[in-house]
Amino acid sequence: MEDILSKYQPVIGLEVHAQLLTNSKVFCADRNEYGGVPNTHVSAISLGHPGTLPMLNKKVIEFAVKLGLACQSEITREMNFARKNYFYADLPKGYQITQDKTPICVGGKIDIKTDDGGKTIGITRIHIEEDAGKSIHDQDPYDTLVDLNRAGVPLLEIVSEPDIRSSQEAYDYLTEVRKLVRYLEICDGNMEEGSMRCDANISVMLKGAEKFGDRVEVKNMNSIRNVQRAIEHEIKRQVELIEAGGTVDQDTRTFDAVTGSTASMRSKEAAHDYRYFPEPDLQPIFVSQEYIDEVENNLPPLPNDLIKKYTSELQLNEYDARVLTDSKPIALYFEALIAHTNNYKAAANMVMGDVKSYLNQHAVGIESFPVAAKQLAELIALTDEGKISKSVASQKVFPAMIEAPDQSPLSIAESNNWIQNSDEDSIGDLVKQVMAENPEEVQRYKEGSKNLIGFFMGQVMKLSRGSADPKAANQLVRKMLEEENV
Repeated sequence: MEDILSKYQPVIGLEVHAQLLTNSKVFCADRNEYGGVPNTHVSAISLGHPGTLPMLNKKVIEFAVKLGLACQSEITREMNFARKNYFYADLPKGYQITQDKTPICVGGKIDIKTDDGGKTIGITRIHIEEDAGKSIHDQDPYDTLVDLNRAGVPLLEIVSEPDIRSSQEAYDYLTEVRKLVRYLEICDGNMEEGSMRCDANISVMLKGAEKFGDRVEVKNMNSIRNVQRAIEHEIKRQVELIEAGGTVDQDTRTFDAVTGSTASMRSKEAAHDYRYFPEPDLQPIFVSQEYIDEVENNLPPLPNDLIKKYTSELQLNEYDARVLTDSKPIALYFEALIAHTNNYKAAANMVMGDVKSYLNQHAVGIESFPVAAKQLAELIALTDEGKISKSVASQKVFPAMIEAPDQSPLSIAESNNWIQNSDEDSIGDLVKQVMAENPEEVQRYKEGSKNLIGFFMGQVMKLSRGSADPKAANQLVRKMLEEENV
């Protein structure tokens, strides 16, 4: 089967629906909150009662412009809303208010990391629309239940160009989109809760062909991994169908996460099936350059910008940079940390090692981490100055700082006698004492057992109760043993 699959080139485009983190819905004042009692976050407007009028939530425009700027899209200056007509039980009005001819963002791109280096996935458009309600099929054995709390929740639909060529690229693209909306704080990206959803348009064609094959759209995927699985299944299904002499029907399919397969829901709608026409109850929206500039000036640091900063300015490797920017709260903590230290590699290691280990063990976010970035920088300075070893810093001082976050690492180290002794005279006295107490080992060292250096180091560190500077002690042990050899 692998040989057959290798003859074909998948062509994939993704449509991502991101629910926005506004306090209220897009066209009314209903609360926008996940998890409420069914049909409690509703009003006459979101229920589509006759005579009600929508009013646009200005915050939605701000969030859309933020995302457009982050994707390097062109922001539409004058836009209109449209009605998209279709009839589902969970769509109260019988139509959805969306943007058809004038999406708020046009063009743009998302850069992804691939095994070959990197790839740019084009963005066709980003537009504003309202969400539908939710049909629930598994709570009643006889009836489908409808919860309209979600009806009218603001969405941004991010439509990619058909630039994706594998399930892995789709996975990487979705990961970048989720990271971006989280950095911008416009969507929490929780696919399991439905606040970020993805539809995949998938087709296959023979390698070298110029014309795309007939595509299908797969819906109802609740995780990035399931999007990847659905694409893999659909590529194989379409290739097998074509190889058997069949044709691919342009339909809308659903994905079953249990079986890992897709099934047809209905024939694919074309644009004319929705009977788009201008929304008569909403006036045109005008976005000024001054407003765009204001939004741009308030953009937070973005992941790709931080990666470039960490690899070029801080000289970190790309792996470290990507780990540090995977989560915005972690990246912001690291930003605060490097404001107080120039040892960027040590800072990165501390965050990726000790700090993340603590977060994982206690199942908390960096927001709950008790040690301030400035204090962690002071701990790094203690190791840089040779006052404590890296092992003491990690295994002793760091845990003590967790228990007593108000104390400085220096005071903790001093009160516990963890400050390294770098004085050559005092360390030399310890080395002499160890040599005097172990004449047989000294003789064996003279006779060529150079591996005994570890024994002498251990005895020196034991006598000093760990306070001797290991580097200085090692140098003195070697020097004094060699002098004894002469």
